[in-house]
Amino acid sequence: MSIELKVPAFPESVSDGTIINWKKQPGDRVRRDEPVVDIETDKVVFEVPAPRDGVLEEIIENDGAVVVSGQLIGRMREAKAPSGVAAAQVAEAANDTGAETAAESFVTPAAARLIEEHGLDVQVIEATGSGDRILKEDVLRALRERQEQQQSPKPAEQPLRQERQAAPQARSARETATDVAPGAEQRAEKRVPMTRLRARIAERLVEAQQNAAILTTFNEINMQSVMELRKRYRDQFEKSYGVRLGFMSFFVKAVIEGLKRFPELNASIDGTDIVYHGFFDIGIAVSSPRGLVVPILRDADQLGMADIEQRINDYATKARDGTLAMEDITGGTFTITNGGVFGSLLSTPIINPPQSGILGMHKIQERPVAENGAVVIRPMMNVALSYDHRLVDGREAVQFLVSVKDVLEDPARLLLGV
Repeated sequence: MSIELKVPAFPESVSDGTIINWKKQPGDRVRRDEPVVDIETDKVVFEVPAPRDGVLEEIIENDGAVVVSGQLIGRMREAKAPSGVAAAQVAEAANDTGAETAAESFVTPAAARLIEEHGLDVQVIEATGSGDRILKEDVLRALRERQEQQQSPKPAEQPLRQERQAAPQARSARETATDVAPGAEQRAEKRVPMTRLRARIAERLVEAQQNAAILTTFNEINMQSVMELRKRYRDQFEKSYGVRLGFMSFFVKAVIEGLKRFPELNASIDGTDIVYHGFFDIGIAVSSPRGLVVPILRDADQLGMADIEQRINDYATKARDGTLAMEDITGGTFTITNGGVFGSLLSTPIINPPQSGILGMHKIQERPVAENGAVVIRPMMNVALSYDHRLVDGREAVQFLVSVKDVLEDPARLLLGV
């Protein structure tokens, strides 16, 4: 029985995707719900699972193909019950590997004798007989293919053999080519296509620069109080909640206090309207192998600091593994990005449309500051707030950043709400 593999339904904001990797090839066995192919959209990577146990029969759309929701991209055939020697071999293989799979074909007596004589694996033999029956001719073909593979050089050996054969000619060419500039052969280039995520990031950054009036204001924060508080309770916090106490939870809480006081920074522009959001969905910029992604802490004002740290850790793991879901990165009313983890001392972050603000954190660095008429060394962090000047005036932006600074320099304000 043929089983169709189709592209899953994309969200409304996603029109198409690109096949980036078939995890299985024709002839490979697949278990139900096992990922068969990865499809990349401009936001996340979807895994297409197998609808049931079977064998991948045909790949219709290869790697790099652009596909849409519901499009047919491959076919499987359903696994069937084994018989004769095939059943014994499959049962033995299942016991060895712990896999609960069944053979996909019947085997004729003549084919079964050949399989047993040559020690072939029935699961890799393509059946051409009626009802997916393995014939004697199928086994003979499999034997010929195995013999050809044994006689041909391995893929890694072939380029090496060619390289050795070409070495004398190459040396001769280099010796006679005196007009080639020294070091020219090191000027190599590599051209690779953008991933859909990288292309989307580029598109949105240009869109933000073109459509918003972005302005950035700066300040600095004395991190002494937060660092002392974190040091004092770090071990107890981790023991109680099973997660480390980082700096990001402090910043999330401080940002929420600022957004409550200056709601313009938790708003967005929709045409000629201003939409003030009565909730706080904070985006946390996370670096991943595929590019920058911004998963969302939904209703962050209702989360404890341990919940914030745990969710950020979970999102970082998902971003690294490429398993972020569409709902993880959709929406958001304000964003926090931390360039300090890479050593940045100062930057001007770009807002994430349609949001009106983004806070940039930077590296904590000890430097001399004046306190009560004396010069002291303190752990200082530069912070930057980029905002959409169409919606947010400079006064509100500066006061928002000052409120974040005040809360972090005196964390007791978080308890008192002042």
